[in-house]
Amino acid sequence: MLLRARQFEFVFPRPALVMGVINVTPDSFSDGGKFFDASSAVEQGLRLVEQGADILDIGGESTRPRATPVPEAEELRRVIPVIEQLAARIKIPISIDTMKPAVARAAIAAGASIVNDVAANREDDALWRVVAETGAGYVAMHMQGTPQTMQANPVYQDVVREVNEFFLNRIQRLNDCGIAREQVILDVGIGFGKTLEHNLLLLGALRSFTKLERPLVLGVSRKSFMEKLLRAGTPGLLPAALACASLAVEAGVQIVRAHDVAETVQAIRMTEAIMAHKTKQSGIHQIS
Repeated sequence: MLLRARQFEFVFPRPALVMGVINVTPDSFSDGGKFFDASSAVEQGLRLVEQGADILDIGGESTRPRATPVPEAEELRRVIPVIEQLAARIKIPISIDTMKPAVARAAIAAGASIVNDVAANREDDALWRVVAETGAGYVAMHMQGTPQTMQANPVYQDVVREVNEFFLNRIQRLNDCGIAREQVILDVGIGFGKTLEHNLLLLGALRSFTKLERPLVLGVSRKSFMEKLLRAGTPGLLPAALACASLAVEAGVQIVRAHDVAETVQAIRMTEAIMAHKTKQSGIHQIS
């Protein structure tokens, strides 16, 4: 399976990729304000690369529940200097986490190579046209509603089936806009228009989405559903996120989005080592 994102190519199977998160915002749910100025955001990006990040995901608009939308000009002001400076200093893909076509276009011009779109449930195709024109990678994330409405009352008859149907529809719609299958990454959208039960059902069914033969990205880092389940504050959720990441990799997820990159890399590499040894032992037993 091939993933193309402008000048970058990844061939799977290969070790899972870790997407490090940088929120250039004052109001993101876990780290809002920590990297709000460009210099601190760039320093954090370089730090995450040193820790083993394979992709950096940069966002200038919070998508937490009921977040206030950010004007286009302000989002551009936040993210473009960060992308420009990082693109000049690192050799890994930069992802722009945005819902706005103009921001996506400017970010790609500044050096980004992936568009991470939490609003892939859109009907307007302007952002998709930008992706098609530039050859960028595209993360199609499932969300019910918008960040302002998504947690009001999420309802599904069968959340796993409905997310799968959404992915099939998006892949076709993206293809119709000129986006090659090799550019597409899928994200089930944990915490985006889902209850705790929906999130757990999707986590338990991740392997079922591998039949779509596109890379899967999972983002659970510091999300509130774990807080509800475990009754722990954000600083205490890392072990839970690592458990999800390890189970996801075992289920076939290729990209894990995380704030805590060093710890996530360790957890994933340990999981992969166990999986490789298990496969080797299974082959020995079959031969004998």
